[in-house]
Amino acid sequence: MHQGVVADVAEADDYSIDELIRGASSAPLLVVLDGIEDPHNLGAILRTADAAGVDGVIVQSRRSAARGGAAAKASAGAVAHVKIAEVVNVARAVEELKEAGIWTVGLAGEAADAYDAIDFTLPSAVVLGAEGPGLRRLVRERCDRLASIPMHGHVGSLNVSVAAGIVLFEAVRQRQRANAVGLKNKA
Repeated sequence: MHQGVVADVAEADDYSIDELIRGASSAPLLVVLDGIEDPHNLGAILRTADAAGVDGVIVQSRRSAARGGAAAKASAGAVAHVKIAEVVNVARAVEELKEAGIWTVGLAGEAADAYDAIDFTLPSAVVLGAEGPGLRRLVRERCDRLASIPMHGHVGSLNVSVAAGIVLFEAVRQRQRANAVGLKNKA
């Protein structure tokens, strides 16, 4: 039974990849989700993306968690604020980003390069794969670079939403540092 509360909620706006890029304030920072099917992970990633100031998130229209219900709850409202572009083919979307001058960095546990060795001050898209299998082969092959989060314990991987938070806030740290150095050099 409802408790006398009624909400009129508008549908979220649909964005194209081009609109996400053009809407960025400077060097775009985007997130690409390749088959994230767990709504709690999707919501947590959207929440982190909002907190990190990401310019947009690209999701696949199929084989992806719905943005309502559990995802909306886990996002703590971020689902209403993060710009989301829905695509049919993630591998093609990665190609489109590359053609637009966006550096695409896929997270993969076996990658030789550590995430903090990547220059995220450049226009960048962090590409995250599904729980368990990770990035699909075609998506992985289309990324400019693969990076990993070094693991020192007994488990072999992190939850995808935790990995997203680590890498996105490394990008934020690098960009803040670059801005501070740029302002210092201007003074």
